[in-house]
Amino acid sequence: MNFPDFSEEQKYWDNETFIVGVDEAGRGCLAGPVVAAAVVFPINFTVDNSICVINDSKKLNLKQRLKCFQYITQNAIDFSVAIVDSSVIDEINILNASILAMNLAISKLHQIKFHLLIDGNRFYTKLSFSYTTIVKGDSKSISISAASIIAKVTRDNFVRNYLHQIYPNYKFDKHLGYATKQHFEAIDEFGITPDHRKSFLVKYYNRKNYQINKPLF
Repeated sequence: MNFPDFSEEQKYWDNETFIVGVDEAGRGCLAGPVVAAAVVFPINFTVDNSICVINDSKKLNLKQRLKCFQYITQNAIDFSVAIVDSSVIDEINILNASILAMNLAISKLHQIKFHLLIDGNRFYTKLSFSYTTIVKGDSKSISISAASIIAKVTRDNFVRNYLHQIYPNYKFDKHLGYATKQHFEAIDEFGITPDHRKSFLVKYYNRKNYQINKPLF
């Protein structure tokens, strides 16, 4: 298995420029927010792999993510998160909502000399920072993979501790808002909640020709 490293960061660290890794979580969900995180490690930081192996959050199990979350928050010189809810996603689409969340997370950092490493191939900002987009960046850059972990853990906690408590019949603690059979069955039985993404549901149901017993909205 290939692991992310600090190769991209080192190019800028050599010029005493701090790197901000930026990523999001929840982009493909049917319900709940998209969450972005921004993480800044010290220049020339090295990860103690005996404590935590930082990797793309999707490649880690829950126990590993939680251990890495604690390690990252204890060792980063700055980090932040931002949440954009389902109503905004429906209004401006998921790509723009993800970029908005990233910009909000970046704007919360203490502004020093930064270069941004952004997961993906699309980004725009009015903030006065240079940036590089990296496809599959969470598998290449430790700063981005760290941001993916912070975003994922933050979002999962929100879904478990908030959405599941409000809508226990939907079993958000199991599927976390993703498009699983269990989630579709709950929508079929109970309809949608105010935290579902209507624009996503229309696309999914049309694509799958899925018949439900109750109107979507």
